[in-house]
Amino acid sequence: MVFAQLNSVWRGLVASVLVWGLAPILALAQPYVQADYDPDIPTQEQIVGFASGEQITTSEEILLYMEALEAAAPDRMKIVPYATSWQGRSLVYGVISSPETMARLDEVKSDLAQLGAGENLSESELQALAQRTPAVVWLSYGVHGDEISPSDSAIALAYHLLAAQNDALVDRILENTIVIIDPNQNPDGRARFVHFFESSLGLEPQSDRYTVEHDRPWPRGRFNHYIFDLNRDWFAMTQPETIGKVEAYLEWHPIVFVDSHEMGGDETYYFPPPADPLNPNITGDQREKQTLFGLNRASWFDRFGISYFTREIFDAFYPGYGDMWPTLNGSIAQTFEQGSARGLLFERRNGEMLTYRETVRNNFIASLATAETVANDSAGFQLAYAQYRRSAVELGQRSDERYILLDLSVRRWQAEDLARRLERQGIEVERLSGSLSLCGEDYPNGALIVDTAQPNGRLINTLLNRDTALPPDFVAEQESRRDRGLEHELYDVTAWSMPLMDGLSATTCRRVDLGDATPVSADDPTASILPGQPAAFGYAVPWTDAGQAQLVVAALKAGLDGRATDQPFTQSGRVFPRGTVIFSVSDNEDDLQGQLTRLARDVGAELVALQTSWVEDGPNFGSSSFNRLHMPKVAMAWGEGTGASTAGNTRFVFERQLGLPVSPIRVSTLGFADLSRYDVLILPPTGWGFQSRLGASGQAALKKFANEGGVLIGFGSAIDTLADEEIGLLSTQREKAFISEDAQEDLPEDDTGLRITDQASYEALIEDPDARPEGLPGALMRVEADGDHWLASGYVSATALVTGDAIYRPLNEGDGKNVFYFSGPETLVESGYVWEENRLQLAYKPFVMAQSSGDGLVIGFTQNPTTRAYLNGLNLLLANAVLLGPAQIQ
Repeated sequence: MVFAQLNSVWRGLVASVLVWGLAPILALAQPYVQADYDPDIPTQEQIVGFASGEQITTSEEILLYMEALEAAAPDRMKIVPYATSWQGRSLVYGVISSPETMARLDEVKSDLAQLGAGENLSESELQALAQRTPAVVWLSYGVHGDEISPSDSAIALAYHLLAAQNDALVDRILENTIVIIDPNQNPDGRARFVHFFESSLGLEPQSDRYTVEHDRPWPRGRFNHYIFDLNRDWFAMTQPETIGKVEAYLEWHPIVFVDSHEMGGDETYYFPPPADPLNPNITGDQREKQTLFGLNRASWFDRFGISYFTREIFDAFYPGYGDMWPTLNGSIAQTFEQGSARGLLFERRNGEMLTYRETVRNNFIASLATAETVANDSAGFQLAYAQYRRSAVELGQRSDERYILLDLSVRRWQAEDLARRLERQGIEVERLSGSLSLCGEDYPNGALIVDTAQPNGRLINTLLNRDTALPPDFVAEQESRRDRGLEHELYDVTAWSMPLMDGLSATTCRRVDLGDATPVSADDPTASILPGQPAAFGYAVPWTDAGQAQLVVAALKAGLDGRATDQPFTQSGRVFPRGTVIFSVSDNEDDLQGQLTRLARDVGAELVALQTSWVEDGPNFGSSSFNRLHMPKVAMAWGEGTGASTAGNTRFVFERQLGLPVSPIRVSTLGFADLSRYDVLILPPTGWGFQSRLGASGQAALKKFANEGGVLIGFGSAIDTLADEEIGLLSTQREKAFISEDAQEDLPEDDTGLRITDQASYEALIEDPDARPEGLPGALMRVEADGDHWLASGYVSATALVTGDAIYRPLNEGDGKNVFYFSGPETLVESGYVWEENRLQLAYKPFVMAQSSGDGLVIGFTQNPTTRAYLNGLNLLLANAVLLGPAQIQ
């Protein structure tokens, strides 16, 4: 309490200085819209010490004001916590409606659930439900922590809805809708931004974009604690902020879902309709309603003289956005983008001065207009939502691919993990146990089954189908743009099939008898597979999926002694794959069984008892093919010079998905850090300035680390550093774009004159000989494994996400091994859209390379295997690199 009071005093002093500096521009006391406000509802200034738009609120102040509003109007507002961030901050939403609706919220939620259940209700039943049930308007703000005005507009809107008296619009909104305000989706990121901004302030705010208060340091405030972009995490559900939000969303069945953002300060304001391409699972009715909302917002913006645009950017294709995942559940979901002041004052390139208060006002107006649209026809929106959900069930029932089956004999743990992630998204998954034969396929260990005839069937198809096709006319236009030398208009990846990314076997079936099926629950622990009796010799952990790797990491962390084989072996008729880890009784202290059993149960992994050391085939346990493991010490390049989100994704995968602690070391510090303390050093994808920050001392440190027995791993663009002539740790090089034979033949060797006879010859002649391959937005590609190499343990093939323009030459056999390489052109593309020339040039090029360096090893991934932490099928490969790698060179 004392801290809060001191903070309020300090913020008030800052406010007085800032108001003095901004006085000519800001009219701080004026409300955003004219209203008669109830003095019993506290203003923002009364609670946090400054008026709306005067300063940038902290995460703590947002929560403090929301709690004050609830305390002042408990009959109309209720705060609901829904998550806790990595740094311990609460995420909450406020429920605001009329006293009558608030008094019967449980009944209302029951009616909302019935409307969304996809049931075949009669017209009279539907009408009755829709008429008596207020529609839910969900307004969410600030998913990117440095997009600051949305959160302040959120609390301004909450105040307006509670304090405005005798206001016909507010009364209509409260009577006909439930407004849910999620004011601060990323409190850790906002805290990072505000801390830096306030640390940069001087006598008065600066409008110059190049001044320090606008020039935010790595990793900026956009991301959460683990440096994740939370607006890409909706279906991956890796972060606590997302998991809690999805659970809350499913509870309320919102008719409209707004995700309010900011963009570059030179832009005005964007709201939907969105740009092309549109996901084919978006319905015509949803598109029409986007226009309906847009028309009403346009009228409000015209009234206030606010400039805006629609349709030009921000497409609706990728399902991980905050507007797309809700859309595929039936909401009319919308992205707002306000040009950001990124502070209190910003001078645009056209000379206009953008104030923070103006940006808060614009978001406030857009939100109020959205609520008005729903309030004007609440029952109509409810009926449309119910029809959407019912039609999804009917589409599934008619489909020849109604059931999606996941084979539990292939990466069992990851299949189980995927099932739980789907369940957390409201997708029902069922289990058929025992040996099965369904639609001509055998499932020796049973299957997990998803029936697409569910109310969220369009979401199911989008997430689980092998491919979601881009609209043909859009594809044709993109190819035409490329022919004309223009950039394509794809905003994000074109592939995200969850079974493919998890390395699973997924098939479809028209009919499945689910009479003996049991439901999967998101809260169910994954069942472990444990031996029935103690082992006389030891225990094997078969190297089959990421769950098995988690068990080995946990065992090593607990101090157990294990050995991994680099060759398969057979015992008692079972073939144990390369990479399998043996924990022998003789190498470990008492209660080996108890410790391993407890750890296997915690993970849900498989443990096999070995009664003897004798094997029928393959190496014996005393062979040099078995290498002693130890808990690796892992360091990672960090900070300026690395890609912020890719660095964060990488750290998260190793720490949270594999259980391996990571020591981040700033790039500029690598040159004098004691790297001999570590077994593994990871270079995540690098960004601008990596080489200059690394410096000569850093380059020397990388070479020394590898030469003296370390495992040095580079992801994505970090390969450019490892392959640089000054470092020379990988004998590869990035390729230029393939030049057509015609162009090569027509290139003159000197300035001799030549005749260009036709358009084709002209275009071939002007091709840039130094051009890079055209960048790919993102597609899933098949990679083949070198089955004889330990780094490929657990794999025959895998799926990689390919983005950008990087294509590298294979290593020759004298330099190293191309342990994984991209498949041939006919089988390369597993999902997504790929330019034809990229498909042909990428075929047979390396995905994972391994090259010895002195006593150590350098491993290069030509594409980032940790993107968004959703390429779960590659986690076992990462474990190969960091667990098996040090054992191979010790």
